[in-house]
Amino acid sequence: MTLTHKEIFERYLYAGAISRDPDAIAAMYTEDGVFEAPLVPDGHPLPNRLAGRAAIRDGIGAYHRDPAYQGTVDFEQSGYVLHDTVDPDVFVAEIDTVLESTSGQRVTMSLVWIIRVRDGQIARLRDYFTVLSSVDSGKLP
Repeated sequence: MTLTHKEIFERYLYAGAISRDPDAIAAMYTEDGVFEAPLVPDGHPLPNRLAGRAAIRDGIGAYHRDPAYQGTVDFEQSGYVLHDTVDPDVFVAEIDTVLESTSGQRVTMSLVWIIRVRDGQIARLRDYFTVLSSVDSGKLP
């Protein structure tokens, strides 16, 4: 069974943002899969490049255990749009994530994922977002 781009995106979103399950995240990648966050600076808790399932599991898992922000995602206010490309193995996700800090402040973080799939798994995911300082100051990582 071949998964649609929407199914791949929603499963990845569930494995990561909702359940924060590093094993489920890693299982969505090909054995040689690559996660990249090109705008993340050196020294940030989320590495800007992880290659291979084990590195993806360990790197994203460590980031989820100790995230750079404290707060929760408001899934009802958050949204996304998926775009197919001329390459059937590549799609783009535009995401607006609404976060609520521990003090109740709400901030929207916009990001873009470019996803290449192979045989129903993620071969490469580029996560473009800007790292900011903190939710309470109105900025997000």
